[in-house]
Amino acid sequence: MNELSLFNNFFDDVLPAMPDFTFTRTTSLPKVDVKETKDSYDMYMDLPGMDEHDVNVELDHNVLKISSVHTENAEKKNDKDDKNSEGKYLIRERRMMSFSRSFTLPDDVDGSKISATFKNGILALTMPRTSAPAPKKIAITAA
Repeated sequence: MNELSLFNNFFDDVLPAMPDFTFTRTTSLPKVDVKETKDSYDMYMDLPGMDEHDVNVELDHNVLKISSVHTENAEKKNDKDDKNSEGKYLIRERRMMSFSRSFTLPDDVDGSKISATFKNGILALTMPRTSAPAPKKIAITAA
């Protein structure tokens, strides 16, 4: 039990008519699906409420890094609308979300041909595969 919950219990006993506000903080990373085909690896990442300008995708030495800092504001109203509204806000929360995920790619990914698209809150990356190099016979010479 934390101090805030004790504080809330005190007010529940003293002021039972006061509305109950629960403050929670959740942290989660965007969910990812990766599909392997004979020609590519396809990655899909759920990023609801974001657009392509909120996301950064980088490839550095076979490590794919996807990151974002996104600030979401609650519904905006101008002063004129607030005066005519039927209620008043008790709490208007703002949400900021940031994340960074890194993926070490297999050796058969052609990093120069990776492509990314963003549609309906889903980031889709296509990572084409290269053909595995054939074994090479090395000739031995006498020294």
